[in-house]
Amino acid sequence: QVQLVESGGGMVQAGESARLSCVASGRPLSDYAMAWFRQRPEETREYVAMINWRGAYTNYARSVKGRFTISRTNANNTLTLQMNNLKPEDTAVYYCAASTKMVATIPEAYESWGQGTQVTVSS
Repeated sequence: QVQLVESGGGMVQAGESARLSCVASGRPLSDYAMAWFRQRPEETREYVAMINWRGAYTNYARSVKGRFTISRTNANNTLTLQMNNLKPEDTAVYYCAASTKMVATIPEAYESWGQGTQVTVSS
């Protein structure tokens, strides 16, 4: 029932930062644990980060830990992903995902998905 729309993607230089947003509508963001995934052409969807309903718990993939920060502002129905020190390997389509039931690192756990936003990191 919830609709998710990502934004903030674009082309950046390696070492620079970007900030992605995911805005929920139809249902309040506070109903959902949230996650970010990313996917490259011809590759499987890769877990990036997750956050529980109120943001007290977060978790990151090994590849982004220390560089990315997931956060949420439930009052604005907005999930964010702050990406610092971007690397060419971070180039992908980034998706936000929502679950009423759990936080998890597998995409099958999530009920609703956005359409994705492309992030391209050049060297």
